[in-house]
This record gives sequence, structure tokens and C-alpha cells, in this order.
Amino acid sequence: MTVTEKPHIDTTLIPILERVSDPEIPVLSVLDLGVIREAVEENGLVKIKLTPTYSGCPAMDVMSDDLKAAFHKEGKTAEVSLVLSPAWTTDWISEKGKEKMEAYGIAAPLEASADKEVLLGEKRLVKCPQCGSTNTHLVSQFGSTACKALFQCDDCHEPFDYFKCLK
Repeated sequence: MTVTEKPHIDTTLIPILERVSDPEIPVLSVLDLGVIREAVEENGLVKIKLTPTYSGCPAMDVMSDDLKAAFHKEGKTAEVSLVLSPAWTTDWISEKGKEKMEAYGIAAPLEASADKEVLLGEKRLVKCPQCGSTNTHLVSQFGSTACKALFQCDDCHEPFDYFKCLK
């Protein structure tokens, strides 16, 4: 599977997958987050391929258990396997997922392919999810979870998480 390939998901399984939330950002489904690379039903068994947002992500066990439980509730048996290659990228977060993040108070990842602020000193224009201003600054590379950085808005003065761009 290449990075540009769309995930292969049986359409009949989508409603169940949409009910399984990311344990760290509960407003996002596993589909919004883009971690489901494949979900197919073969001979009564649902086979799911799950890609972690980063190696060692502690949420993977919870997601795997939640997926199995969601399908069990529907009378189906699910088998979940982790797929590490290709590595997950923030490009896989759906537009709907990015909108949900903003509404939840988390700045969605920028479309830049790398964090140029660290490498080149270029300031990221991260939009405040509270007031919409890009007059923001980095407070800490580490936010409430490993995949987020802590920013603060210089206009409304509210702190907020920024979902780090991973490619």
C-alpha cells in the first residue's frame, strides 16, 4: 500500500467504524483520524488493519479493543491487526475530522510537510480554534498528549492544543 492509496473499507462497515472514537480526542472517529487502512468482512469475520498515529502510541490497544467490542455488539467477530507501513500521516485525517478538531478546541495540523520552525526558524501560522487569529505562539512542543503541542493565542490569550503535523 502506498501513502496515496485510499483505505479499502466495506461500505457496510462504515456505520460501526464511525461509532468508535479516538480515546485521546473523543470527538474523532477512527475513520476521521484516518487510522483504518482496511476493514473487510470475509466469511463472517471482520478483518481490520489499523495504523498507529506514531510508533508506541498507547491508544492503539484501546482502539483495538473498542473496535472488537463495537463489532461484537453488532453480532460480528472482528480481528484487528496493526500495520506500521506506510507510516500514518496527518494527511490521512479527514476534512470532517479537522473541522471536528477545530470545534473541539484543537488546532488541526497544518499542511506543511515538516516543522520548519524548529529546522529553519520559520514561524508556523497556527490558527487559534477559539477566535480564529493566527497571532499565536508555541508554548511547549509537548501538549496534553505526545501528538500535540501547546500554543497560546496572543489576541484572546487562550491556550490550546495543536495537532502536530506528521509526514
